[in-house]
Amino acid sequence: MKTVVKGNIHYVGVNDRQKHLFENMWPLPNGVSYNSYLINDDKIALVDTVDACYFETFLYKIKRVIGDRPIDYLIINHMEPDHSGSISLLKHYYPNITIVGNRQTFGMIEGYYGVTGEQLVVKDGDTLELGRHKLTFYLTPMVHWPETMMTFEETEGVLFSGDAFGCFGALNGGFIDSKINLDIYWDEMVRYYSNIVGKYGSPVQKALEKLGSLPIQAICSTHGPVWVENIAKVVGIYDKLSRYEAEPGVVIVYGSMYGHTEQLAEVIAEELSNQGVKNVVMHNVSKSHASYILADIFKYKGLIMGCPTYNGQLYPAIEAIVNNILHRDMKNRCLGYFGSFTWAGTAVKRLADFAEKSKFEVVNNPVEFKHSMKEADIANAEALAKEMAIVVSR
Repeated sequence: MKTVVKGNIHYVGVNDRQKHLFENMWPLPNGVSYNSYLINDDKIALVDTVDACYFETFLYKIKRVIGDRPIDYLIINHMEPDHSGSISLLKHYYPNITIVGNRQTFGMIEGYYGVTGEQLVVKDGDTLELGRHKLTFYLTPMVHWPETMMTFEETEGVLFSGDAFGCFGALNGGFIDSKINLDIYWDEMVRYYSNIVGKYGSPVQKALEKLGSLPIQAICSTHGPVWVENIAKVVGIYDKLSRYEAEPGVVIVYGSMYGHTEQLAEVIAEELSNQGVKNVVMHNVSKSHASYILADIFKYKGLIMGCPTYNGQLYPAIEAIVNNILHRDMKNRCLGYFGSFTWAGTAVKRLADFAEKSKFEVVNNPVEFKHSMKEADIANAEALAKEMAIVVSR
């Protein structure tokens, strides 16, 4: 069993191919990994744990590396239960283990698991020597919980980054980027960031600035591959997403009960293509899961939303997407919108409220039609598409 990341640093993570929804919200068509790492030195340190469901496999992997030697330190970079869930079980097997974390960490450990005992509280820049290996701790609050920190191992240049630089997708055989096909992970990294980290662009930027001068030779995240050959690309993706930069393109997000609103969405998409916009993505909210919609909105500059009035409000699935966007404090997007109604139109008014709250740049006038689409409505939809095409190409 090949476990070596670099030198005496070993991968002891596990794969979850059974869970359908991450955090009971986000689909996992390719599964997910829970990554943990073991530093085998004069003193042994374990970096993060795994979901408690996989503890037996986790313990087996640890013992394959160190046999019956005790673990001296457990480094907790992040307290979400998919990474901390095995703490209390681990204490049964290694009762003298010292848990290492920051001040915020230990209240969560006791609150979740009732675990106290030996603790080493670290501050930003503190160090811990294991023998040949030296660890330095960097606090990175709100990437994406308040207790999150990262641990840099100086001898091999390995950054244990917690959830940062992670992605959805189980690891199929290998775990180092150079030894596996990475095709599925790039889009899953964007989807992971958009849904899990997306609100915290400013803290991510602060973390990138704090870590920017480190001689990083490998990034060991808690989800997805270990990054060795693709460090610059991975950091670049997180940098771009956390600055809310976007590619030229338009995401059309619509809800439609009987097809009339969908027809207008199709008109807009066709005209965008006529105007030379190649990246046009359409999402029917009754079919596309929110996680994929949000990922595409993070990816592209233009957003056009439309739906019918429903019970005097927005179509419910559109309202849910609107709230998801607002909760992520997204910036630097261009917004167009449209709506339909039968007797009392309010969808466009509600989308206007969203436009004001989001502070997105509003493109053209909104398009609203009653009953079914007429020639004037087609002309207005094409005008919206033409203006959006100009804006996203700037």
